[in-house]
Amino acid sequence: MRISNSPIANAWGSATLIPDLEGRAPTGEPEAEVWFGDHPGSPARIDDGSGRTLDAVTTDESAPLPYLLKLLAAASTLSIQVHPSKAQAEEGFAREDAAGLARDAGERNYRDANHKPELIVALSDRFEALAGLRDLDATRRLVAALGDSAGPAALAARLSGSGAEVLGDTIAWLLSGAPEVDGIIAAARVAHSEEFAAEFEVARRLSNAYPADAGVVVALLMNYIVLQRGEAVYVRAGALHAYLSGLGVELMAASDNVLRGGLTPKHVDVDELRRILDAEPGPAPMLAATPVSAGIDVFAPDVPDFMLLRVQAEAATERRVEMTGPAIVLAAVGAVTVRAEASGASISLTPGQAVFASADEGALVLTGVGQAFIAEPAAA
Repeated sequence: MRISNSPIANAWGSATLIPDLEGRAPTGEPEAEVWFGDHPGSPARIDDGSGRTLDAVTTDESAPLPYLLKLLAAASTLSIQVHPSKAQAEEGFAREDAAGLARDAGERNYRDANHKPELIVALSDRFEALAGLRDLDATRRLVAALGDSAGPAALAARLSGSGAEVLGDTIAWLLSGAPEVDGIIAAARVAHSEEFAAEFEVARRLSNAYPADAGVVVALLMNYIVLQRGEAVYVRAGALHAYLSGLGVELMAASDNVLRGGLTPKHVDVDELRRILDAEPGPAPMLAATPVSAGIDVFAPDVPDFMLLRVQAEAATERRVEMTGPAIVLAAVGAVTVRAEASGASISLTPGQAVFASADEGALVLTGVGQAFIAEPAAA
């Protein structure tokens, strides 16, 4: 069945990326996300004239979808954030319920009891992100390039130890109102370094948008990456991340749990963020696709909730995909027709359009000329 949704107009969204993908005129408003799923935050519509949303169908099938598929279009930076593990989410959700916090309260951290690992694949030629915490030795070189004024000197002292505890404690110190933040930001605005030229340019952009936000300094501790079209990042529970610009197809566990770590006017719970943060340094968490068959590859992270198939349709060729459960197909390029094998139902898609297929269809057959992504539960 064909499904659709209205774009969510967050301030960081792009006015052009989603309209350009869909081949329509911009509305003039920022369009940040389009949700294709049954999550109660914005369930997709079923385009059959019934007025129903997808959660009505998945409830009838006895289980909500374990994943949420989105288009994400950023013109400016999303908040730095981290998501909990399943156990952390269950405990935090119960704790905040017991404390009497309303589910939509601004100071609430846990809006459901689920984890939120997430995967994003770039659809634009360039997609900027911050993901994970940089190797400590490299970060010390970056801090040294800030000079020896009081702010950078204090940051260097904080980073003089080793291991994840150093980074985690430094982030908590910054977000807790460290008076040195302004001095560090001022130094970053004028710093020069061949090795870290891109990182300092990002810091200048962020400081223009958030002049005194400690998140500008937290961003300097993170891996800055530029994805090319088709490249992906996978963010596990506890990993600090932020998306800066670009268009992507995003797939995550069905959750809305976010703990923020700066670059936002919204609630930042430093103690809770520090508790769930995985501050182990390392390279950016890129995830390569694995070939499945001709024209089909898969992004398969280490969670049972989801995987993302990428299907390249070619003229006069059928691409057949065995289903592992209920699936959503989202077209990204060209014109793709999706045929459900069991029922024979067939729907043609253009970029930005989507269909839902229930598990009893067994397999999907894609034809046409273009590219589509298929979200479904991970293979057993």
